[in-house]
Amino acid sequence: MVELHAHFAWYELLTTDLATARTFYGSVIGWRTHDASTTQFSYSVFSAGEAPVSGLMDLPPDARKEGATPRWVGYIAVDDISGTVDRLRRLGGRVFVPPTDTNIGLISIVADPQGATLALVQGLKQGQQRLELDKVGHIGWHELFAVDWATAFAFYSELFGWQRAESDSGSLKSYQLLSVDGHKMGGMFTKQPMAPYPFWLYYFNVPDVAVAAKRVVDGGGRIAQGPTQLPDAGWIVRCIDPQGAMFALQGATNQSGIEQLSTAELGWSAAWGSFSSRGKISSKPGEKKPDPRRKR
Repeated sequence: MVELHAHFAWYELLTTDLATARTFYGSVIGWRTHDASTTQFSYSVFSAGEAPVSGLMDLPPDARKEGATPRWVGYIAVDDISGTVDRLRRLGGRVFVPPTDTNIGLISIVADPQGATLALVQGLKQGQQRLELDKVGHIGWHELFAVDWATAFAFYSELFGWQRAESDSGSLKSYQLLSVDGHKMGGMFTKQPMAPYPFWLYYFNVPDVAVAAKRVVDGGGRIAQGPTQLPDAGWIVRCIDPQGAMFALQGATNQSGIEQLSTAELGWSAAWGSFSSRGKISSKPGEKKPDPRRKR
């Protein structure tokens, strides 16, 4: 088995409309869907070709009652989930769901000390191969909008052993690139005040961002920001699906040459038990915002 420890190894979309989500992501990213339900609950798997990439499930009723909204959650594989959860607590993180046996493995839902939610998994039953960051249809980048990226980096470095990485043009002051086992896999930066709560954003690889962005809008989603060109690193666009879950796309090309489709207002409410946050990101139509990402 490929060593997965400390790598993002699985992703889940928790949503309020499974049928619409299947159609939407199938159109935008080209994912296929197959049923992986258990006797306890319904579960689907999104695949890029034959490779499983992420899961799809209903947002739990108790979470909806608390005001939680659809979102993407990334799972980091660990060898010892109980030990990792204990260490996370000692480092100031929070545990919302303690280690629990599920259909995808032993999982725990947690948050870093600044409040960004993520998940841990031990004994992953889906997606056993390390995900291909550069392949179409796979998750190609992981980005943390932090309250303070330097403090956040210290936490993740201590918890998972993540290392600092540099872009080809040298180190960046406002955007810290991340690596695990010598492989770049994401970045973190200090969020702007308009983002009221820290969160992880996941970038899905597509052949062309203009084509995919049009499919987002045609499918009932919205463009939050972009498309934006990164120096020598292709194009990105941040999006919101029809149910309100935020995600991003990245691609090497932008066939139509568009630089900015629009910006949209992003509002969310995240609540689960004692965990609650509410906020809004808003921008004026046509307003461009600086992007912290650089050449990777």
